[in-house]
Amino acid sequence: MGYDVYRVRGLYASLADGWTYLNGHELAQIPEKVSSGVATAFRTSPLVAAVEPTHGNHSRAQAAGLPAGIAHDQAARRAIADLVGADADRVVLGPNKEVLLRQLATALTPRLRRGSAVVLARSLARGVADIFATQASTVRYAEPDLGTGELPTWQFHDIVTGSTRLVVVPAAHGYIGTHTDVAAIADITRQHSRAWLVVDATDLAPYQSIDIDAWGADIVLLDCATLGGPQISAMIMRDTSMFPRLKPLSDGEGAASLEVGKLSMGLLGGVAPTIDHLADLDDTARGTRRNRLKTSMKSLNTYLAKLSEHLVDSLSVLDQVHLVGITGEAAAHSAAHRTPRVTFIVDGVDASTVHARLLANGIVTEQSPPDPLLAEMGALDAGGAITVSLSPFNTTGDIDQLLRAVASLA
Repeated sequence: MGYDVYRVRGLYASLADGWTYLNGHELAQIPEKVSSGVATAFRTSPLVAAVEPTHGNHSRAQAAGLPAGIAHDQAARRAIADLVGADADRVVLGPNKEVLLRQLATALTPRLRRGSAVVLARSLARGVADIFATQASTVRYAEPDLGTGELPTWQFHDIVTGSTRLVVVPAAHGYIGTHTDVAAIADITRQHSRAWLVVDATDLAPYQSIDIDAWGADIVLLDCATLGGPQISAMIMRDTSMFPRLKPLSDGEGAASLEVGKLSMGLLGGVAPTIDHLADLDDTARGTRRNRLKTSMKSLNTYLAKLSEHLVDSLSVLDQVHLVGITGEAAAHSAAHRTPRVTFIVDGVDASTVHARLLANGIVTEQSPPDPLLAEMGALDAGGAITVSLSPFNTTGDIDQLLRAVASLA
């Protein structure tokens, strides 16, 4: 059958509460498979894992007395590796993206010596650029197009030089949804420098299959919570040869050398079910989990692209509604690729009033928080803006309900 949204809705027990959720960018709904996976992991993590018998001279005997929670850690790394097309030994885990970024900044100290430069996109999520801005002698910024929110690639020819050691970009903007041409930026970076390219894929991963090798990225970050998973984040390296070139933060080797402190085994137990859920969105997907992810994410992307078009077309007919980066003279004829996220302003109506009206109609959205790009585009000046994001379970009925509520204000 392929992508059946009503079958997918049945995978989320939380949807039975009657609300229409259009705020997946801030609080993604948790699939039942993930909830039960976390519950099982919390219950079994302290237990001693059963030792499986070995057969033959070349079998490796399993150590006795190990807690079962170790298996959740290993399963989480394998699942993240499948999500991005990597190997499990290249996956660094942390409690959230901000912690991982700070650990990365510290570990990069040997590369960011005096005279080095970093290139940062101003479209990065709030606070991300600040983490790296103090790490090098020179900081150069890649400027987004303030009409569309796109990050033009041509400028990297001018700002990436021989002294550049690090380039940091988002794979997509979290509120406007514009994609970054990561592969093109990777090519330009290699032409002009020996810099590492760091990609924050947090806002693209819920919608599209990721291939770290196809991108040409050196480091990819993502947050499982945006996928409907637990509060666990991951940093994936291009290959294991990168670890010895970084300052170790702990006594471990490889990925463990960049991990500080212990993570909850119970939460780790929800990572693999999260990725399994994504892999099974299309019930015709077959093969390995990586292959099923490619099939399911392609089907999801196709479905949400049509739903997003319906969302944009519906809101665009309201004269008092401005879609940031989409409507208006500056955004005319833009062919930017976007995730199914839209930020809009209702002329003459504060975002808090719009948000309250939507809640009164059973629709959960979010007031757009302070964001560097939204601020530069003027979206936060006239009373703020509202961000709507689509999830795997949303339908045209959800969009129509939103349109009626917004039309009552506009």
